[in-house]
Amino acid sequence: MEQLEGILKEYYGLDRTRVVPQKGGWAALAYQVQTDGHGYFLKVYEKSRASTPKWTARIDDYVPILLWLGQHSQLKGKIPVPILTKDGLYQCEDDEGIYLLYEYIMGDTIADLDLTSVQVRQLAEIITELHQYGDGIPFKTNAIRENFEVPFLQQLGHTLDAVMPNDVREAVQPFREKLNDLMNEVYELSVTLAHSNVHMALCHTDVHHWNLMSAGHELVLIDWEGLSVAPVEADMMFFVQTPYWDEFMRIYKNTHREYEINSDALRFYQGRRKLEDVWEFIEQLLYDTQDEGERIAVLSHLKSELEKITPSV
Repeated sequence: MEQLEGILKEYYGLDRTRVVPQKGGWAALAYQVQTDGHGYFLKVYEKSRASTPKWTARIDDYVPILLWLGQHSQLKGKIPVPILTKDGLYQCEDDEGIYLLYEYIMGDTIADLDLTSVQVRQLAEIITELHQYGDGIPFKTNAIRENFEVPFLQQLGHTLDAVMPNDVREAVQPFREKLNDLMNEVYELSVTLAHSNVHMALCHTDVHHWNLMSAGHELVLIDWEGLSVAPVEADMMFFVQTPYWDEFMRIYKNTHREYEINSDALRFYQGRRKLEDVWEFIEQLLYDTQDEGERIAVLSHLKSELEKITPSV
């Protein structure tokens, strides 16, 4: 922890810190930081991981938008906002990783629990508010604007055709035909949507229960690495098959009265997400350093994602 304590002192001016590991997420390691009775949350993106560039490339593009939303929208207190470094930067880094610091949120991740009726309402209100913003915000959004490109499909295709470690090949091989069908479907939808005039708004793009926290009486939506200006189906795909979909839409359409689901956009995001998750786990197995237990766990996750592969046509 000495290295992290040094980072906190050098870049944030925090002395006498106590750093405690916490359960991290998909993209980063997590630490609770205590100093002089104040709590912080440190997010660490390891440079040794193959996926880190994807998660960190847009920090300087999305963080200022989060700061603005926290000051100028009804999302204040419902989204975490990074703390700037002593030099006014959104992030800091060394040879080992890239770091973001937040105020600590006292609460619990929803995780595998069901949402209460109150939490469903709060979630619908968060997404309703977020989707009111888009190109009209006072920031250039080109870097976070959806272009419907799917460059990882080519990488995934080449990898599937190449020589892979036996455990990876054995996991993937039974699903090759379904993978190819879904890859073709997602590519065709990407071309269709790129030439369409679909409505776009600010979207979180990763609204699952592991990114929701119950903090007191409030629901907080965390992990905003995927913030994008995109068709709202980039968020709606997480709700359409939930038991609270009807109630969610009732609240949502009180504000967005004309909204109707774009079925092409919905199918695109559902299919792309499945393929992204498969590619993420294959990347980890091919390129990340893992012990035996970690590799077994990642293989299990990969097999679980592969079993979900079903083209929607």
